[in-house]
Amino acid sequence: MKGRIMEIKRCFLKLADLYKQPRRSRIISALLVAVMIANPQAAFAGAKVDACAAQAANPFEKGFADIGRSIEKINTSRAIALCRAAVAAEPDSAAAKAWLGRALWAAGNAPEALALFEEAAAAGNYLAQSILGDALIIGEVIDPDPERGVSLLRLAANGGFGPAQNSLGLSYDFGDGVEQNRTEAARWYRRAAFNGVPRAQSNIGLMYQDGLGVDQDYVAAFAWFERAAAQNDASGLVNLGKMLQDGMGVPVDNARAARLYKRAADQGDVYGLNNLGFLYESGRGVDQDYEKAAALYLQAADQGMALAQHNLALLYETGRGVEKDINRAVELYKQAAEAGEVRAQINLGLLYMNGDGVEKDYKQALRWTRLAAEAGHPVAQNNMGYLYENGFGVPADIDKAINWFKLSAAQGYDLAIKALERINASQSQGSNNGGKVKSK
Repeated sequence: MKGRIMEIKRCFLKLADLYKQPRRSRIISALLVAVMIANPQAAFAGAKVDACAAQAANPFEKGFADIGRSIEKINTSRAIALCRAAVAAEPDSAAAKAWLGRALWAAGNAPEALALFEEAAAAGNYLAQSILGDALIIGEVIDPDPERGVSLLRLAANGGFGPAQNSLGLSYDFGDGVEQNRTEAARWYRRAAFNGVPRAQSNIGLMYQDGLGVDQDYVAAFAWFERAAAQNDASGLVNLGKMLQDGMGVPVDNARAARLYKRAADQGDVYGLNNLGFLYESGRGVDQDYEKAAALYLQAADQGMALAQHNLALLYETGRGVEKDINRAVELYKQAAEAGEVRAQINLGLLYMNGDGVEKDYKQALRWTRLAAEAGHPVAQNNMGYLYENGFGVPADIDKAINWFKLSAAQGYDLAIKALERINASQSQGSNNGGKVKSK
C-alpha cells in the first residue's frame, strides 16, 4: 500500500485516502531565530508571518519540525485569518503565500489555494512546489500536466523537502510524468525516509519486501516498516502487520499483527479494517468473532474497498456474523466485481452458474468468470473450462475447455489438473464439478 505524502489524495489502487502525518510536537512560539537560520525562505519574517507559520507550516519544512502541523490538524478558520494578515503585511513572502494556500487547501478552497501555490512555487517555495506538483499529476482539481508536476517535485526534492522526495519516488515507481524507473523510485523513497517521512519509510519497505529497484531483503523491509509504524503511519502499521501475519522473514505472530491492524483501523484505514476483520473471521491472533469481522468489513466496504465488499458478501451469503441475505451478498459482490476484485467476479459467476439466490443465468456466469480468468486467476480459468466442457452459456467446446484447464493447471490448481486427467483418460463428460469452487 504505497501512497503519496501530500496535501491531496493520490489515486492508485491502493490507496484512495488523504494521507495523514502524525503531529510531531505541540505548537511553540519561541523558535523564530532558529527557523530563520535553518530556512532562508523564512528569513526576516515578521510577527504576522510567524503567527501564520505556527498555524499552517508543514512539519517537514526545514526549521519547522517543532511548530509545523499535519494538514488535518490545521484549524482552518484561524489559520486562514492569520495567514491572510501575514500576506497583507508581507505581500512578497512566498512562505506566507504557501501557508495561506495550505490552509485554504485544507478548507477545501482549491482555486484560491492553487493560485497562491503558483505564486509561491515560482518564487522557489518547496512546500508550494510539492503540493502543486502533486495536483498537476493527479489532475482532479486542475488540468493534469504530469510532466510539469514532476519538474516541480524535482525542484522541491532536490531542495531536501521530504514529502516531495516521496512523491517523486512515486512518480518513478508508477511512471507518472516520467519513465518508470524502480531504482530511481527506491532512491527517492530512501532519501525521504531518512528525512523522517513515515509514508516514505513504508514505501521503501515495500520496495525491499518485493525486490523492486533494490535486492529483496525482508530484514530491511521489516526495519523500515517498524520506523513508519513507530510514527503511527497507517501504511507502515498494515505492512508490518502483514509481514507478521504471513511470516515473511519473521515468525508468524498474528496477535501482534492484530494489534498493529487495530491501530491502523482506529485511523479509519481500509486495509487495517479489512485485515483485522479477516483475523476475527478466521480466529487468528484473536478470538474468532464473525460479528466483529462483519462490522470491520462494513466500515471498509462503505469506503469503497472492493476486497472488504467481497469479504462481507461471503458472510452474507453464508450467514456468519450477519443474517443470511443472498440479495445483499449479490449486491456486494457486484460492487466489488465491477471494481475489478477477481474473487468477487468468481463468486458472482458461481451464484449465476448455480442459481443460488438469483435466477440461473449462464451468460452472466460466463461474463464474470471470464473477467477473472483473463486476469489470470486459476480458479476462474478452471471454471471457464467447466463452462466450455458442458456448454453452459457457450457452445460446448472440449478444446477450449482443455485450454482453460491447462492454464489453471499450469498454476498448480488441483481441480484443473484432475479435470485434464479425467478428460485425457476418457474424453467423457463424467462429473462436471471441474471448477465450481468459491474464492476467498
